[in-house]
Amino acid sequence: MPTVLITGANRGIGLEFTKQYAADGWKVIATARDPGRADALKAVPGVQVEALEVTDDASVAALAKKLAGTKIDVLLNNAGISGPRGFAIGEWDFKAWEEVLSVNAVAPLRVTQAFLPHVEASAMKQVVFISSRMASITLNGGGSAFYRSSKTALNMAVSCLALEVKDRGVTCTVMHPGWVKTDMGGPGADITTAESVSGLRKVIGGLDIAKTGKFFNYDGAEFPW
Repeated sequence: MPTVLITGANRGIGLEFTKQYAADGWKVIATARDPGRADALKAVPGVQVEALEVTDDASVAALAKKLAGTKIDVLLNNAGISGPRGFAIGEWDFKAWEEVLSVNAVAPLRVTQAFLPHVEASAMKQVVFISSRMASITLNGGGSAFYRSSKTALNMAVSCLALEVKDRGVTCTVMHPGWVKTDMGGPGADITTAESVSGLRKVIGGLDIAKTGKFFNYDGAEFPW
């Protein structure tokens, strides 16, 4: 069966990805900053749980070395934060903004660079990045500048990456999971994690190199940049 590595797998969408892929018989490598506190993740049968701090070079390099020789069919960059919201211009907390950019825009590329050899050695050769429709400049409705800009930066970086690795047969895509009932999305969101992940997995299952560099909704619709 294929192998998937999931970042930020201890809760929300990442945990649901872990449950669904494991239930379908995939080999799942699920990561969390502190596995000792990830009780729900460790309760999923048959899952390999690993420690990973996506913002730390040494942590990422150590796990990539530990998994040397492992073929990763789908590298799923899910870890992210919302950061503080509601700042008006003149009140922006630039340290907080830097943290959001570090986690949401820089860290996924750090992880991808480290694990690209593992992906290239696999059959499916897919790298998926969980982004947001809030990254779309075309659809921008204002507000949440820190979060929006971090995901926009991620999208651009992935667009560049997709062009660079296309001739290696590696597919890179960014995806919007929907407005999901998680800690980040809140209880008033539109869909459950199960609905989101089921849709995302269907999109992932239909990916090929012709779709590299694209921005998809969880229902398969393509978003404008």
